[in-house]
Amino acid sequence: MIKRLLIGTAAGAIGAAFAGAAFAGAAPEAPGDTAVEQVIVTAQRREQSAQDVGVALSVISGDQLAARGVATVNQLQYATPSLEITPQFGSGQPSFRLRGVGFDDYASNNSSTVGVSVDEVAYPIQAQTQGLLFDIARVEVLRGPQGTLYGRNTTGGAINFVTHRPTSTPSAGITAEYDNNGEFKAEGFVSGPISDTLSGRLAFVTDQGGAWQKNRTTGEKLGDKDTASVRGQLAWTPTDKTDILLSVHAGYDKSEPTGLYLFNPLSYNASLPTIAADGSRKNTGWGGSAAFASLTGIATNAKPFHDTKSGGVSLRAHTETDSVDLVSITSYETLHRKEYNDWDASAYAYAGTYFDTDAKVFSQELRASSKTEGPLQWLVGGYYSRETIDEAFYSDFYQSLLFDTRTTYSQKVRSASLFGQLEYALSDKVKLIGGLRGENEKRNQDDFVTAGVFAPGAPATNFSPTADKALHNKTLTGKLAIEYRPVDGVLIYASASKGTKSGGFTSYNVGDSSAVDGFRPETLWAYETGFKSTFADNTVQLNGSVFYYDYKNQQVQSAIYDINNGPIGAIVNAQKSHIYGGELELTWRPTPALRIGQSLGYKTGKFDKYTNDLDIPASVAARKAVYIDRTGAKVGFPPLSYGGDVSYTWTVGDYEVEAQGNYAFHDKTKPLLLGSRYDVDSYWLANASVTVSPAKGPWALTAFARNVFNTKYDLTRNFFLPLIDIAAPGQPATYGLRAQYRF
Repeated sequence: MIKRLLIGTAAGAIGAAFAGAAFAGAAPEAPGDTAVEQVIVTAQRREQSAQDVGVALSVISGDQLAARGVATVNQLQYATPSLEITPQFGSGQPSFRLRGVGFDDYASNNSSTVGVSVDEVAYPIQAQTQGLLFDIARVEVLRGPQGTLYGRNTTGGAINFVTHRPTSTPSAGITAEYDNNGEFKAEGFVSGPISDTLSGRLAFVTDQGGAWQKNRTTGEKLGDKDTASVRGQLAWTPTDKTDILLSVHAGYDKSEPTGLYLFNPLSYNASLPTIAADGSRKNTGWGGSAAFASLTGIATNAKPFHDTKSGGVSLRAHTETDSVDLVSITSYETLHRKEYNDWDASAYAYAGTYFDTDAKVFSQELRASSKTEGPLQWLVGGYYSRETIDEAFYSDFYQSLLFDTRTTYSQKVRSASLFGQLEYALSDKVKLIGGLRGENEKRNQDDFVTAGVFAPGAPATNFSPTADKALHNKTLTGKLAIEYRPVDGVLIYASASKGTKSGGFTSYNVGDSSAVDGFRPETLWAYETGFKSTFADNTVQLNGSVFYYDYKNQQVQSAIYDINNGPIGAIVNAQKSHIYGGELELTWRPTPALRIGQSLGYKTGKFDKYTNDLDIPASVAARKAVYIDRTGAKVGFPPLSYGGDVSYTWTVGDYEVEAQGNYAFHDKTKPLLLGSRYDVDSYWLANASVTVSPAKGPWALTAFARNVFNTKYDLTRNFFLPLIDIAAPGQPATYGLRAQYRF
């Protein structure tokens, strides 16, 4: 029923777009301040209006991110349809999912299905994405496989952050805000010319305080932030056809993470008192064992913490001839992550975790594209990257399984690819697009060891010999598309594309690494049609799309059975599945003072063949592998997403007042492989703000409220050990003031 409604709504919207566009063609142009802004994007590796790109694409400006309270990548899920970003067990390891295509793993060594980049520099390690967003010009969210231009590991799509560039005239600004939880955040920038050919920009952000949770036993607060980042840019234009941008950034995060809470009583060990389920999401708990302290140096009563340092440098060089644009992008990124979490949310040493990750990523991209006008446009390029991860992962199971574990390994990933895309205009109304990308990836995991400690201060005992593993992936991805412009202001497109995600290794708490093989790459064939339209004197933009995905070897969390160790958690490949759905997005400026935005996304999917999901209780009882046939079961993700924003501006004397509100609906999540016990209920979130500023002046003062109605909701529900039922809560209502000054 919902599928028919969605397709019918899309068809009706296309008809309305045609009618509106035809009407707009006969009407006089509206004044410029009533038109919906035409946003320029680089989603296809060259500058285009977003309305001219035949891809399902959402664009959010930096000002819109601030108005919605989006300060981190994870919060972006409330600003665009069909996107979910959740912290694994509430940790600093996010899980990205676009149109139902995602990958759940708390490990650092496996890639996401959604590519994230900042200024065209890819962040292939998911923990790299967890810094603060600052000095952002816009973010582009591309839905669907982007393998041709963005490479492997974009089966779900791509998220591109574009920062502000150095300016040719002097400018500066600072913004500071403070809220009822005692959180203080400030960011600022200075930009301008240094010489006739050189300009620079320096931007910073810091976020401090804000704890809103407490230890249920001691009353000690948890959740204070302590993080800061800085970015410096130099833009050099030696000639009118050459420009070079050098960007350097660094940051640290010593914040306390959001604590988990118990949504069921905790009675894992009968010899220890039961802890009642938490009646408030503000309650949490933590604690470790003496054995874990001797293994990691973390005190038994230490708070959960982050201690992360990141940095990087990139050089973008561009030059052009009369007919060709040439671009080179060289980058080097580093991440040193230390993170301690308590995954039983109690003072017991049932399930504590500590990550110590050292990661480095080098990449080089070269591309050339046509510059002259004509029916044929082309782009070709090559890409190389090298990733290295050295990681240690510790688990505190001392009061549950009577030992603690340490897993260490090194991983290297090398990838090289060649890609190209052609666009040919058959007429002024019809364009054909085709692209291919060939990629060669080698993934090696060396010196993998899991060891156990059975008493405080005791030496670690290896559970298995050191293991080395390797995967070699060769992939060919591509795209065929057609674009049709029946009238001015309307674009209709259809495409077929293939995406792929790398295979990898299950890396944590594996008693015998040799028993767990690497999982295979997954592939996705995507079939999509959509439209983009601007009508009613350019005061309305209405975009829509519908899609069908044919999924092979989907990577899912399950387990395998080892005759020596019993069930071992592992990522496996479900043989075949499918997903379908669509989106609608509306922007409307009925008057110069009023702006309305709406978005709707729907998706659903099933496993067409999935016969290798291990039945853990049955396997333990039978002492051999027993599988559940999941064929026909739904793929577990929230089906519906809905959001909107409304802003209105009016003049009061010499001042302007803007009232703004936005809201988002997150549908119920039913994780198939965990069972209904861990369903995450649906929820609504609403934010509001009022801003006062002089009609002509450099300052603005904003009163804001986030989660206005104090909705009580969870980001995830899960267990690290069976029957230890934990949830990561969302933040309650927050109120504050923000001041801005620019000159």
